[in-house]
Amino acid sequence: MCGRITQYRYPIEYMEALRLSLVSGVSAEPIGRYNVPPQSRVQLLHQDEDGLRMEPVTWGYAPFWAKGKRPPAKNARVETAATGKFFKSIWSSGRAIVPADGWYEWKKDEANPKVKQPYLIRLKTGEPCFMAAIGQFQRGGMTEPRDGDGFVIITASSDVGMIDIHDRRPVVLSAECALHWMDPELSPDEAEEIALEHSLGVEEFDWYPVDRAVGNVRNEGAHLIERITDPVL
Repeated sequence: MCGRITQYRYPIEYMEALRLSLVSGVSAEPIGRYNVPPQSRVQLLHQDEDGLRMEPVTWGYAPFWAKGKRPPAKNARVETAATGKFFKSIWSSGRAIVPADGWYEWKKDEANPKVKQPYLIRLKTGEPCFMAAIGQFQRGGMTEPRDGDGFVIITASSDVGMIDIHDRRPVVLSAECALHWMDPELSPDEAEEIALEHSLGVEEFDWYPVDRAVGNVRNEGAHLIERITDPVL
């Protein structure tokens, strides 16, 4: 995790869930994406010089010295992201939030790992998920991405129940913690504490099997998040 998310609401709905009234860059149209893969541009929330902004940023990041040596990362482990060489430079200056509606995980058959069943995971309340992220992205009113711009979603270990689906999950924050996470005045140590200690627990989520069509990134549409009654696992 996390390798596929959903982001389909009107942007204003994410803002309302954060109790915000005005955010730069927000479109009046629904995002409408039910099968969002890494290396695509994803709507990302972050603080800029003129306040909070929401704009598309590529899901995937690698520091300049790693270019050509390994593919861009899509996730960062919460246990090491703040201090590890790969992400340390963006931990302080590049905190952001991915506003999402849920994410997909693939459960593997222990006897035959080639047999997989996708599940959609989302909050029981039906509210948006605010996923902690770090990255390099536009600032100071810039409209064009720079070379190397991108972000990763921070992940933590799963717990009882959800671990049956996958052993990792995104760090999802409450609305209050999400706003605090993006505060440029927040120290690196305080940010690490939020990520390690204040993510929403597994008991806050629900998950159910969905059609395996979600495995193809070319497939899109609301039918992908519908519960199926005949899962293979």
